[in-house]
Amino acid sequence: MNNKPLILSLFICVALGLVMSSAEAQNKRTGTAGAQELLIPIGARDLALGGASIATSSGVEAIYWNPAGLGRLQGAAEGMFSSMTWIADINVNYGGVAASFGTFGVLGLSVKSLSFGDIPLTTNDDPENEIGRFYSPTFVTLGLTYSRALTDAISAGVTVKVISEQIDRVSASGIAFDIGVQYKGLIGISNLSLGVTVKNIGPQMKFDGPGFYKMAQAADDRRPQQRYRSESSAFELPSLIEIGIGYDAKFGDNLLYGVSSSFTNNNLYLDEYRLGGEIGYKLESLQLMGRAGYSAVPQADENIFGASFGAGISYAAPGISITIDYAYRQVDFFDANQVVSLKLGF
Repeated sequence: MNNKPLILSLFICVALGLVMSSAEAQNKRTGTAGAQELLIPIGARDLALGGASIATSSGVEAIYWNPAGLGRLQGAAEGMFSSMTWIADINVNYGGVAASFGTFGVLGLSVKSLSFGDIPLTTNDDPENEIGRFYSPTFVTLGLTYSRALTDAISAGVTVKVISEQIDRVSASGIAFDIGVQYKGLIGISNLSLGVTVKNIGPQMKFDGPGFYKMAQAADDRRPQQRYRSESSAFELPSLIEIGIGYDAKFGDNLLYGVSSSFTNNNLYLDEYRLGGEIGYKLESLQLMGRAGYSAVPQADENIFGASFGAGISYAAPGISITIDYAYRQVDFFDANQVVSLKLGF
């Protein structure tokens, strides 16, 4: 008896149950999660689709969107690098590599880092930074992903992430897990796909370090000035559940297109809905793609992120494939997000 469709059904039911159980509490705790860099998207293709590609993302890019998609790696190995201009002059750099080990599955390594630039260091003694001291926060997330195609239709994957944050003389570290499933051939339609993923599941994080030590003077003046340590509060990770569907097809031999949508339930934020589409032209070893997407948070007073657009070009040479993608996303109050990705397949 094949129990793999049953496992997929149970995973979906559990995910839906978690969505329903967290819906009431999420609005009351909006804005209380930390480690928000875990929610920053990577990769130009999927961002151009509005992040709706939970069911269709594949290869190294899928490590962030749905680790199950890594199990659909085309070829023996793949590597990708992307750079994005985020908000408030913050840059996000991402690199990932993956290799297929036959029937064992696919292993992937990834690293995401944020670049904040130099920030003036102000203190009670030097509120205007006349001394000219600076610091730069270091936010890095390392990931190890295992994914495998269980059947021609079902793939599953899991990512273990190590999170590190350092701000001047304080730091925090933690661990988180992503689990995902993709199912191709939903309700008997070969090109219709379903994706479910649970992200950023892990224990609370807490800042610590010498920056929490302060000088204090006893109120009765009977004791000399001495150092004391402030205790920081722990914070939760921005855990979320995403469910998406996608459909890919061709017009004749050269034209291809795809549409996708997804729903996101964040335990410490509001529900988000995403929609994306792409169309392309393929001629022998060359492929050109155009993409557009949109994400909306209906309950929010302001939707900071708006529509996204992008394009990509792929060239398959003997023994290697090269893909360059670009994405542009509208942002309120800040400059727009722009992403460039380079992917190599072997």
